[in-house]
Amino acid sequence: MRVAVIGVGAMGANHARVYSEIPNVTLVGISDNDQDTSDRTGKRLNVPSYADYRTLLDTERPEAVSVAVPTSLHFEVVSACVERGIHVLVEKPLAMNVDEGRRLIDAANKMNVCLGVGHIERFNPVVKALKEKLEQKEIGRIFQITAQRLGPQPSRIKDVGVLLDMATHDIDLFYHLIDDEIMRASVEKAECIGRPNEDIATAMFRFNNGVIGVILENWLSPTKVREITVNGEGGMYVANLLTQDLFFHMNAAAQVSRVDDLSPVMSIGNTIRYNIVHAEPLRLELVAFIEAASEGKPFLIDGEAGLRTLEMAIRLRDS
Repeated sequence: MRVAVIGVGAMGANHARVYSEIPNVTLVGISDNDQDTSDRTGKRLNVPSYADYRTLLDTERPEAVSVAVPTSLHFEVVSACVERGIHVLVEKPLAMNVDEGRRLIDAANKMNVCLGVGHIERFNPVVKALKEKLEQKEIGRIFQITAQRLGPQPSRIKDVGVLLDMATHDIDLFYHLIDDEIMRASVEKAECIGRPNEDIATAMFRFNNGVIGVILENWLSPTKVREITVNGEGGMYVANLLTQDLFFHMNAAAQVSRVDDLSPVMSIGNTIRYNIVHAEPLRLELVAFIEAASEGKPFLIDGEAGLRTLEMAIRLRDS
């Protein structure tokens, strides 16, 4: 399959690198409105480089494209790809607003092309392992899920705040892991250091099945934290998305029959560290996208899934 990448900043450059390494995929070109960036990346990967993405599309005629431009340009660039019958994987969030997102989905359906949204954490091996454990119900009834996504602000992101850039990862993961709809949500957010968009946010959710969700997002931390914890009757899972480590802290009280109502319902038990085969989530994501595009199947995170997450993030931002 002939593929291209539009936008080769930090994330887009990685898309281009991975495509160049995947068997049966040919990276035919890249584009960035910064000509120097485009030329530098093109030279490194030995592919044609363009400043105008339309010239790339019309000259190289790729069958599939990764779009990794700023969120404010998603609608314009994805629309141009879809109009040409090109399969698209767009970095999250799907679009700048719900109306644009819906129009992109409708256009992709009309042209019968695959539209995927790059919620990369879905392909993190530790997330896959956590999902499998939850489906096995080893933890029993789930009480709470918490996500922390902290770190310094990437200098490249200027058009959105933490809710559209970072929280969309965790909202998507909550939907995926809990597998239920959100009944209600609330948020506290702030612009702490004079930027036009929120740089810190804490949100709370209640799912229809009673599970409580909490996300903590900020661009104000000097170190990166990417962690999910799930508390339930049988104990607590702790998933480190950076190291791809998964721990299960067992509830000792759940391992024995309760004698009376004064018996503890939660107490410290053994800890299990699961053996997870590490892999690069981006490679797994792009391989899945190419397979979906080649076989005419929906991508794991299709436009509708991306739109659901986008809508919730916007509601939080605007509340």
